[in-house]
Amino acid sequence: MSFGELWPVLGSGLVAALLLQVGTFFYALRVGRFSVVDVTWGLSFALIAMVSWLVSWNGADDGDSPGDVWRRGLIVVLSLIWGGRLAWHIGRRQRGETADDPRYVEMLSRASGNPRLVALRKVFLLQAVVAWFIALPLMFAMVDDGSPGPALFVGVGLWALGFFFETLGDRQLAVFKADPSNKGRVMDRGLWRYTRHPNYFGDACVWWGLFLIAADAGWSWITVLSPLLMTWFLAAKTGKPLMERQLAKSRPGYAEYVERTSGFIPWPPRRAR
Repeated sequence: MSFGELWPVLGSGLVAALLLQVGTFFYALRVGRFSVVDVTWGLSFALIAMVSWLVSWNGADDGDSPGDVWRRGLIVVLSLIWGGRLAWHIGRRQRGETADDPRYVEMLSRASGNPRLVALRKVFLLQAVVAWFIALPLMFAMVDDGSPGPALFVGVGLWALGFFFETLGDRQLAVFKADPSNKGRVMDRGLWRYTRHPNYFGDACVWWGLFLIAADAGWSWITVLSPLLMTWFLAAKTGKPLMERQLAKSRPGYAEYVERTSGFIPWPPRRAR
């Protein structure tokens, strides 16, 4: 890998993420909901992958791509599929909403200074930087050379497993919520019988899969902190803990569900004591 080819890719990826989130911020002011930033979370990675691919291709010598063509194309396609599906799912879920997400309402209610500037700094710009850091494997893969090896195929399999869990889990939950008879009840069917967060588990698998695809050759393995950070967010920071605190307050019987169901990694439910 040539580090001289890497810097333009890293820089363009960061600029793309920042521009997307600044644009999302102004759109959020227009519609009166900062929660629209959740829609562009997945799109950030798709955009970073596409921009990195274009920049690395233009920087190639003699018309050849600096990285392995097959790996680069695979990274872009998988990123577009994952990011596009996630954006579509969240956008569909938010359709027709007028109230903002309680997370952002609570954060801004405690903020000192102009709430809009606080939101720009602590939500939109921060999300752009975090997305850029998590997307480091995608950008490194654009300038790493090497023929496809075992790690790439394992990565594709892990990405497919994660995409399956995330997509099916979201679908099962949407169908459950659409039934009025399930209002106030705990979703404990399908994949949700084996893990309390099949979508978060799937998300983590997707990013470990993309990391393995990138790390199959060259120096991309040094980006291991990126999937670790994503997994930490999902399992210990902004994903699982926040969701479970909210559900514990609003869903009778959730404590029993927690008692018998794995918190993250799918596992057969425990027997009631």
